Amino acid sequence: MTDDSKSRVYIFDTTLRDGEQSPGATMTHAEKLEIAELLEDMGVDIIEAGFPIASEGDFRAVSEIAQRSKTAVICGLARAQLGDIDRCWEAVRQAPRPRIHTFIGTSPLHRAIPNLSMDEMADRIHQTVTHARNLCDNVQWSPMDATRTEWDYLCRVVEIAIKAGATTINIPDTVGYTAPRESADLIRRLIQTVPGADEVIFATHCHNDLGLATANTLAAVEGGARQVECTINGLGERAGNTALEEVVMALKVRGDIMPFATGVDTRKIMHISRRVSSVSGFPVQFNKAIVGKNAFAHESGIHQDGMLKNKETFEIMRPEDVGLAGTSLPLGKHSGRAALRAKLRDLGVEVGDNQLKDIFVRFKDLADRKKEVFDEDILALVTAAMTEGADHLEIVSLKVVCGTGGPAEAVLEMEVGGQEMSTTMEGDGPVDATFKAVRALYPNKARLQLYQVNAVTEGTDAQATVSVRLEEDGKIATGQSADTDTVYASAKAYVNALNRLHVRRSKTGTDTKEISYKDVS
Repeated sequence: MTDDSKSRVYIFDTTLRDGEQSPGATMTHAEKLEIAELLEDMGVDIIEAGFPIASEGDFRAVSEIAQRSKTAVICGLARAQLGDIDRCWEAVRQAPRPRIHTFIGTSPLHRAIPNLSMDEMADRIHQTVTHARNLCDNVQWSPMDATRTEWDYLCRVVEIAIKAGATTINIPDTVGYTAPRESADLIRRLIQTVPGADEVIFATHCHNDLGLATANTLAAVEGGARQVECTINGLGERAGNTALEEVVMALKVRGDIMPFATGVDTRKIMHISRRVSSVSGFPVQFNKAIVGKNAFAHESGIHQDGMLKNKETFEIMRPEDVGLAGTSLPLGKHSGRAALRAKLRDLGVEVGDNQLKDIFVRFKDLADRKKEVFDEDILALVTAAMTEGADHLEIVSLKVVCGTGGPAEAVLEMEVGGQEMSTTMEGDGPVDATFKAVRALYPNKARLQLYQVNAVTEGTDAQATVSVRLEEDGKIATGQSADTDTVYASAKAYVNALNRLHVRRSKTGTDTKEISYKDVS
């Protein structure tokens, strides 16, 4: 282990692999490339870009991310099988800094799945890690469900992996069962006990089943871990993973007791958080630490009085630290493009001239309809501009009539494959009528799994962010849109999800997962 690694915590982001394993969070090829670019721009050290053998779509995404990368280590996941490892290496080998990450479940429960004895599993670990190291000089190994693996056996297999050439040893708390003191003790004892442990970097990967992922991760750092595995917004299997924004800001704010540096530009956190929320279809809860809508909001009189006198009274970090300029946005309908571009830069968002033109038109429209325009409104506009494009389905106009006198009625005009069509449908409320109108113009078998509405800001003129999740023949697609008109935002979100299903149907197999036993965390 180098001297630098003793004072530095390396950030390993697995949003594109573990995060995408959340049911319904599958991203398109273009979205994966975009998120990888944002992660690298933010300063993430290692990007786990996917599981190359899981599908042809995953392989293509990992391969192209590897080719496009500049500074970050690009990592692919592989089971403890030679074919997996070969496919992983084929995907990452063109990266300037490639890594193979191979794993196997070592706890009694996971050993029973392939029906391997302790000795047989030890032999396989030696064989597969050696094979990976012969291909790549940067190899990470993970004993899945390490925290429920017998202590003596865990020490044995970690030693085998180190001797076989692993340069990073990741200790996953796969089911989020560990408590912080146990997390710290486990890392500390492994470093003290296993021969050669001082020559490799130990990593920690914690799940949030008991709400302890970030606490366990920070405890592991205190115990000697120098790589933390995390995802944007804590996205991941079941209750999710350690959230990148939480662990990075905790290390920054509490440098007095955890004097470790990261290379992450925290000013870009809010932008990537909103973008990942948009492409995954998973809204960020209002009270989410760091990136939640209420993270820098103060409503009670006592808190407001304290904030007016000294912001540090109730804020341990500044909104600017994570990419927010403050609570309100001093832009209105008379503001020009230059002012909008300056504000976007303050929020950590860089856009091209064409994107700025699109966002500016949306901004002007919003400023005409809202009394106040907030930072969150601007970020929602950016998300909408990046999400929408030349799709198979596009809404031309929507008129809805509803009230107590009878069923709601939706009059919809929509382009389907470039052909303009219209219909009028009734329904049990305005959203139901609108969705029925969409289905009448574009018949489909998609089943609505989730319909969720959140207000971006306060007030009756607030933008509503609507998230829709659809399922069709086992494929899941999500859509998200924001507008001050909740019904219109609902229609756009529904159509966005249908567009994603249409793309998948036209490219069968591109983004589907073909392996069910793929959890490594």
